[in-house]
Order: sequence, then C-alpha cells, then structure tokens
Amino acid sequence: MNLLEFFVAPVIAQAAPAQQGMGGFGLLMPIALIAIMYFLMIRPQMKRAKEHRSMLDKLSKGDEVITSGGIAGTVTDIGDNFVTLEVADNVRVRVQKAAVGNVLPKGTLKSA
Repeated sequence: MNLLEFFVAPVIAQAAPAQQGMGGFGLLMPIALIAIMYFLMIRPQMKRAKEHRSMLDKLSKGDEVITSGGIAGTVTDIGDNFVTLEVADNVRVRVQKAAVGNVLPKGTLKSA
C-alpha cells in the first residue's frame, strides 16, 4: 500500500452522511429574503422615480427649480428632453429635464 492509498481508501469507503431534511425552511428563506429586499430597496426607489416623473410632468414656465448639480434658476422654456433656465438676468442655461431635482416655492430665488 502506498502513501496515496493510505489517505484515499478511507475516504472512498465512508458512506455519504444522511442529509437531514430542512422541510419548508430551505425554500422559505430565499423567498423571505427576496420579499425583504423588495420592500426595503426596490419599492421605495420605484416610488421616488414615480414622484420625480410626476414633478417633471407638472413643470411649467415661471417655476423656480434647482438642478441635481446645484444650479438654481427660473424655467423659461420647456422642451421634450431639455429645459431652459434663467439663472441671472439674460443668462440662460439649457439642462436635461431629468436633471431638475426640485421645484422651489415661488419667490425663493428673489429672497436669496
């Protein structure tokens, strides 16, 4: 008997241990984790995206907005994909509609 057979033979001779059934717990755990992930991560993100879309749909000329980059201005023109903001007297900037982060209350920019 060589050295390799000395270690391999007992391993082959051992019977596979009997698996104990986990019952419904084995299938229940992944389903519970998916449900928890949905309610803690996916659903709130979808809700925020829906609110942002509705805010962009309600956007109109004269609204005071702040972009995700921090530029504050008044909406002067609205297109399908772009919004023109007046950030100072006769200074206009075109930004993507999705870049509008928040609509500010009227008069916010005048008081700042």
